[in-house]
Amino acid sequence: MSAQVDDLNGKADRSFFGHPAGLSTLFMTEMWERFSYYGIRPLLVLFMSTALLNGGFGFERPQASAIVGIYAASVYLASLPGGWIADRWLGLRRSIQFGAFLITMGHLCIGLSGFVSGKVMFFVGLILIVLGTGMLKPNISAIVGDLYPGGGARRDAGFSIFYMGINTGSLLGQLVTGFLGENYGFHWGFGAAGVGMLFGFLWFTFRAQPTLGEIGKEPTRDPDPAKQSSRESNVKILVAGILIAIAIVVALAAFGVITLDPQVVGKYYAYVLALIVIAYFAYVFVFGGLNFDEKKRIIVIAILSFAALIFWAAFEQAPTSLQLFAKDFTQREFFGWEVPATWFQSINSLFIIIFAPVFAWLWVWLGNRNINISSPAKFAFGLAMAAVGFGLMIIPANALVATGGAIKVSALWLTFSYLFQTFGELSLSPVGLSSMTKLSPRRYVGQMMGIWFLATSLGNLIAGLVGGSVDPEKLEQTPTLFTWTTIALVIAAVVMALLSYPIARMMRGQPETLDDFPKVEPALPPIQAELKIGRDS
Repeated sequence: MSAQVDDLNGKADRSFFGHPAGLSTLFMTEMWERFSYYGIRPLLVLFMSTALLNGGFGFERPQASAIVGIYAASVYLASLPGGWIADRWLGLRRSIQFGAFLITMGHLCIGLSGFVSGKVMFFVGLILIVLGTGMLKPNISAIVGDLYPGGGARRDAGFSIFYMGINTGSLLGQLVTGFLGENYGFHWGFGAAGVGMLFGFLWFTFRAQPTLGEIGKEPTRDPDPAKQSSRESNVKILVAGILIAIAIVVALAAFGVITLDPQVVGKYYAYVLALIVIAYFAYVFVFGGLNFDEKKRIIVIAILSFAALIFWAAFEQAPTSLQLFAKDFTQREFFGWEVPATWFQSINSLFIIIFAPVFAWLWVWLGNRNINISSPAKFAFGLAMAAVGFGLMIIPANALVATGGAIKVSALWLTFSYLFQTFGELSLSPVGLSSMTKLSPRRYVGQMMGIWFLATSLGNLIAGLVGGSVDPEKLEQTPTLFTWTTIALVIAAVVMALLSYPIARMMRGQPETLDDFPKVEPALPPIQAELKIGRDS
């Protein structure tokens, strides 16, 4: 069957709300994948830090939080080799298929870990989810772009619909799995996430060919068959080596030959990621063959990436420190019913659904009046909004210390904190991703997107390493954590505000409004997807 896409001659398949039928397949697959991913995320730190007698692992909170950070960082990092494998070996469709299968198996392992092999099965499940997400996320976004080879406004609208699938899955996942996990047992929540991903896997399996036709079935091939064969062989050897290394480490840890301290592993992991980012910027700046203008833009990218790192290190405390605060210190009674602590994780998704169109309209409205706010200024605003969100949390945290933890604070504190953090996300994330594409020297666009992912990954890791400080037995740590997080965000916001004018001068000649961003061709579809999907790709 021929692919159902927008063609270059203006004809279009409009069977899914005016868009190609293939978008329905990708929408549903992505919705269930996000249902499963965000469904288990808030449960992880609660499960691992819960005492053995109550069905958990009994880990210390800093250890459990560090594991969540390592897991989240690895999910983002895995998208880089996942896209590379699809481009050079499997193609987009098979990569998504394998990814969905691995994620489903990962959730199955986690769901069964309460009955079989305990911790080993649990961590094998997390590893499978990381590998599967790396295969699925960048490549499903790429196929969305391929549905619209003509580009234009319909492509942007298609990504907006796809984006709604992400947030719908995220919202529903956290509500369903949180309710089951906290009221009937953690493994019921984990199991529900797995069932959701199974739906996504089956949906893609049976709907891909009828709705996508030949789109994404084959990788980009070298015209020389010998070179193509050699390229695929190299990818297979590297992938096999990585999988064997992971299997060896898991086996050694399972049999007690080696002991892995999550906090120590996380710290060294952070050092490695930071060194990679710094070394890469230094290499490109010195040996990249850049002219003076390109070097200036590389400096701007480095500054924006560092600011984004600070933002994500704060924002991604949602599944760790803020989740623990919701569980231990927040008044959750509502007309005699206790609201699950994990439901607070869904507030951000709900606010995204409500306010994303508002922010999109706001930038256009300002642009139509020749008020073009520069990317650094939007970054400064986003950081400032996140600072307000965490600054609010200092007040109830200090109240807890003053009363010795004898009170529980209003749920409005967390609600308004998430509101301001959402404002920050909407101001920084899509703008930052777009800035990577417009500022990067053309031959380095893909690599600079990789650096952005590394910065996001590192931010998630740092959030996990610091997020275990919320503890009823150590009340004084909570206001300290929120205070230092707020200070870091304020400093970053002030620095970005001070640099916004000189950076804007350096960027002079580059497009400054969303409408002026260069259109990325299908050869680089994951980047185009990122312009709409933000941190979730």
